[in-house]
Amino acid sequence: MSSRSSEQDKQQTKETAPLVPTSVSVVQGQGHPQVPVTLARNAPPPKPRRTAIVLTMVCILLVLAVGLWRWWSNDPVASHYKTLPVERGPITSLVTATGAVNPVISVQVGSQVSGKIAKLYADFNSVVREGQILASIDHKPYQAKVSQAKAALKSAQAGLAKARNMLVQKTLELNRMAALRKKQFVAQADLDLARTNARDAEAQVDVSDAQVDQAKATLASAELDLGYTTIFSPVNGTVVSRNVEEGQTVVASFQTPTLFVLAQDLTRMQVIANVSESDIGGVAEGKSADFRVDAYPREFFHGIVTQVRNAPISIQNVVTYDVIISVENPELKLKPGMTANISIVTARNDDALRAPNAALRFRMPGVPVDRKTPQLWILDAAGRVRSVPVTLGIADSLYTDITSSDVHEGESAIVGLATAEDTAQEKLPPGFEFGPKMR
Repeated sequence: MSSRSSEQDKQQTKETAPLVPTSVSVVQGQGHPQVPVTLARNAPPPKPRRTAIVLTMVCILLVLAVGLWRWWSNDPVASHYKTLPVERGPITSLVTATGAVNPVISVQVGSQVSGKIAKLYADFNSVVREGQILASIDHKPYQAKVSQAKAALKSAQAGLAKARNMLVQKTLELNRMAALRKKQFVAQADLDLARTNARDAEAQVDVSDAQVDQAKATLASAELDLGYTTIFSPVNGTVVSRNVEEGQTVVASFQTPTLFVLAQDLTRMQVIANVSESDIGGVAEGKSADFRVDAYPREFFHGIVTQVRNAPISIQNVVTYDVIISVENPELKLKPGMTANISIVTARNDDALRAPNAALRFRMPGVPVDRKTPQLWILDAAGRVRSVPVTLGIADSLYTDITSSDVHEGESAIVGLATAEDTAQEKLPPGFEFGPKMR
């Protein structure tokens, strides 16, 4: 009984024990060696493969993508609009232009005579007074002309004196001949000759007198040219330009050469702006203007339009007009010649009912456009859309003043149709937005 039980236990142990690989020598055919063959019995199952995991993840991502697509596109695109509110606020209409900063009064000092610059008494940035000497030209040639004119005057005066003496003599001879003719001591021809000689002497006096006047004029001209050799300042001001050097020869034959440029008052400047013909209609005297210069990019300068010149300037079929803007310059920051970027305020309304410019440009698909009457498309709280004709006022880069319409403050003006991306963006939770890859 015990032996039978032990045999049954051994049989159960063999059945339940795991099988291990056993090497068995198998005899092949003749001439072939013995090859060991491994027989596996009841081997453990293999682990899950990597490809199966990847396929599972791909399936999950596809399901999510289909769900998001259904979620984003559950509403038609045409039923959504982009809107902006109609509100009250300031509107400032501006005209932009470029110009140059210049002194209000700029005087060009030149030379009326030719010659070599002998001495300079002023330089750049020199503050000069009226009547102060700025430069001198070599005066020796002009001094010689003065001396020559004085000599010519003396000669003319001597000729006049001689002519007067001759006149006296010829007058006495005429009187003697007249007395002798009464007594019949001389012929009538002698009397006539004496009378002619007296008249010639009188005419010679007139000629000599004219020669004296001419000599005086020549002397005055020579003295005037001599005086022009000294260059004086005509006004009080500052030298902003000097165009000559000592020893340089200036020629004043055809036009007066410019030696200096004086700015009379640098504390008051003016900006000459070039305004396009399309914008000149809104520019008038008294309008406010602000501008910046490159030297002070973060500082604005304020000025007033003082003149709108009617002389057109045409360059390559582009017509502009000069607008003069006066500006105070107490700190002397503005310098002549600086380039100014100008904004001229043509109109301003601090409490305007303003609509976005994009709303005025919006066109409802499938609706005919009336180009003569501007209109707004309004979306009310119930989702209804209506077209409202409007009357426009001034405008800036963002808004336009609505002067007359059935539009009220707070209403939503349609500026465009919403896209699928816009609709999805609205449905995203707060703090979420489309990333670069989602776009």
